[in-house]
Amino acid sequence: MDRLRQRADFLAVANGARVNSPAFVLQSLRRDDSGPIRIGFTVTKKNGNAPERNRIRRRLRELVKRLDPVSMQPHHDYVLVGRRDALTRDFAAMIDELRAAFTKPARQAHRGRGPRTDRTGPSPAPAASRNPD
Repeated sequence: MDRLRQRADFLAVANGARVNSPAFVLQSLRRDDSGPIRIGFTVTKKNGNAPERNRIRRRLRELVKRLDPVSMQPHHDYVLVGRRDALTRDFAAMIDELRAAFTKPARQAHRGRGPRTDRTGPSPAPAASRNPD
């Protein structure tokens, strides 16, 4: 198992499937090559100061170390996005949640941030342009 380290890899996995948990979000993306499983860890600044974020990241790394790699799908990249609840959540419960996240059918991949096309009803009127006189 290798680590994801480059920003482009993290961004690519962010557009893949995801599974939510109280302590983390597991993002996954299938690769077309025959390389090893790669995993990355990230914690945003809204989850606390640097020592708290580092502790969350350390707990996530330990979860992956204790989990059997057979439960992960080959030729995939994974990113664990830590949440603040990972600081206080029971470690055994987090291992069970991670094991379930790898086996659970993942939510479909994100398709982009374009306008929604499933709305019914009239569309909003276009903004009027101003012509200086």
